[in-house]
Amino acid sequence: MKKTVLLLSLVLLAVAAQAQQTDSTPANSAAEPSPEGTLPTSVSFPIERVQTPTNADIYCAGFLTKQSVPNANFVAGGLHTPNTTKFVDGEMIYLAGSGYQTGQQYTILRELRNPNKNELFAGQQALIKAAGQPYAELGRVRIIDTRSKSAIAHLEFSCDPIVPGDIAVPFAEKTAISFHPPVRFDRFAPANGKLSGRIVMAKDFDSEVGTGMKVYMNVGANQGLKVGDYLRAVRPYERDLKDPVDSLSFKASAVEDTQKESPSYEPKFLTRTKGRAIHVADLPRRGIGEIVVLSTTDTTATGMVVFALEDVYVGDNVELDQQ
Repeated sequence: MKKTVLLLSLVLLAVAAQAQQTDSTPANSAAEPSPEGTLPTSVSFPIERVQTPTNADIYCAGFLTKQSVPNANFVAGGLHTPNTTKFVDGEMIYLAGSGYQTGQQYTILRELRNPNKNELFAGQQALIKAAGQPYAELGRVRIIDTRSKSAIAHLEFSCDPIVPGDIAVPFAEKTAISFHPPVRFDRFAPANGKLSGRIVMAKDFDSEVGTGMKVYMNVGANQGLKVGDYLRAVRPYERDLKDPVDSLSFKASAVEDTQKESPSYEPKFLTRTKGRAIHVADLPRRGIGEIVVLSTTDTTATGMVVFALEDVYVGDNVELDQQ
């Protein structure tokens, strides 16, 4: 009898949990009108629950800029130089340069170069050069002593280890990011005609990124983009035609021996020999995820991936999301 009561209790708890999970679906998501010509499903219109950027996300994101960043003030060493070459939270470091005052805060930057010269997509280096110089944001320090030729600073917050030669610039507060509640993500939305650009680089020179990771885009404040805007990452199937590896799949057989009419993909540089032609350019453009803008310069923007249905690639296109 006790076992029966226990089993019944477990069943009721499972039913209640399932009902609670069902009720947690946003009420407004079911009420949202469907775009004309669509029959929304959980695959074509998944619920988008965004990840909110933290202070570490905002102050450690890095950026691309064409504006000149002063480099006269820089890290000269630390308390145990030369035996210690990397400095993190709580340590004291020495800053070379001038203009320091006790109590001032400085952001530590690193001017970046990519030792890997291979492009992730055709024309990447040219786009990065047009966008500007990449910088990493490494941490924040406070000046505690200026009595010697080198200022002494306390490392209050570090994103990554700081090394001699890293640049010190005056600290500036950044805008807090607001986020929207869960909404339906239109996976196959056509181009909306809004501001568009491209992901030209990712933090740490990554090639594929996911939720929480940072990317740099070649659109910025001059085009009307601002902190807190959301951008949709999109990828047309035509992109695969320009990839030396993925393009090979268009030449491979994708049919069954029992098919009477065998279709073939017909990109621009391939010629159909028989059967039905499938034009790659006619396939739907697919939405990959959503990116929130963390900071902007005149010509670039740093963003954080807050929602991703699959890997976001460097080279993917972005456009301003109306929702």
